[in-house]
Amino acid sequence: MAVLADRMNRIDASGIRKVFAMAASMKNPVNLSIGQPDYDVDTVVKNEAIAQIQGGFNSYTQTWGIEELRDGIAGYYDTRFGVTANNIMVTSGVSGGLFLALMATIDPGDEVIFADPYFVMYPHLVSLLGGTPVPVSTYPDFKLTPERVKAAITDKTKMLIVNSPGNPTGVTLNKAELEGLAAVAKKHNLLVITDEIYESLQYDEKASTMVGMHDKVILLNGLSKSAGMTGWRIGWAAGPDDVIQAMNTLQQYTFVCAPSFAQKAAVVALKADMTDKIDVYREKRDLVYEGLKERFEVVKPGGAFYIFPEAPGGDGDAFVKKAIENNLLIIPGSVFSDANTHFRISFAATNDTIRQGLDILGRLVNEG
Repeated sequence: MAVLADRMNRIDASGIRKVFAMAASMKNPVNLSIGQPDYDVDTVVKNEAIAQIQGGFNSYTQTWGIEELRDGIAGYYDTRFGVTANNIMVTSGVSGGLFLALMATIDPGDEVIFADPYFVMYPHLVSLLGGTPVPVSTYPDFKLTPERVKAAITDKTKMLIVNSPGNPTGVTLNKAELEGLAAVAKKHNLLVITDEIYESLQYDEKASTMVGMHDKVILLNGLSKSAGMTGWRIGWAAGPDDVIQAMNTLQQYTFVCAPSFAQKAAVVALKADMTDKIDVYREKRDLVYEGLKERFEVVKPGGAFYIFPEAPGGDGDAFVKKAIENNLLIIPGSVFSDANTHFRISFAATNDTIRQGLDILGRLVNEG
């Protein structure tokens, strides 16, 4: 019988996967659970990938990634934000970049601060490496503020993770709010991981980045959300030379490199105009928010494609179970939080599906 490593006791199976298992018997569910865009990869990007495959670009690339894509990423930050992203490397998605960044920096006992609610990987990966996750409650407004961070800092704190726009709340931090967090990190000599995978999907304010706000910021971003390339595994990291060099060394012995043909196609995807997609998703955001706000306590998301309402009665698990029994697939907030009071809706779905989901939620509230 196989003997598992002790580190496996520090992590649990994804709560989202558990919900999907519970929902396996559902027939044609109204699905507002999936954390990926409902639009496909642009045809021009597909065609580039096909051309590269047929042209024989199918081998390993340099671990750093192809120069053409790294230059394209640098140009993206210069054009969009007027900032310089240093030491860019291509990763196997943002999840791959997150794993490498934490492996390169976190020792046993190091404390890592992040907002609660949080992306599910943050506490598990920190724990896996022997670090101590420090989720900081941001209820009820879901804003990670300097004051909340400062209250959590100890002499063991090494890192702050910032995720804006955030999963699961969709809440977005503006430039001034990000600068406030950067100032706290600078004062306390903290590393910062800024997870900006939803940066391209912001609906109300001008998008911002933490790049350039602090010399110990590790940027993570990618094309899974903006270009719909979730399965293509193209992300990137940028930041301090010593950290990125260490991440590159680790990548040599883990992921090796991101998919070759997908890197070539990503050069094209980086140049896409997001205006139409943002307009469509702003409409979806407004549709779901307006449909919820009279019946639920809910914060209007400024980005991503999630909204995080409070469950009637304050029991998110029980409410989600009831929703699944009524053929609506949503995710309990306890998957993303130390609290069990909310639930996550993904509005990355057709408007008809969103309306069906709102109808079911309305009936559940009326039934008490």
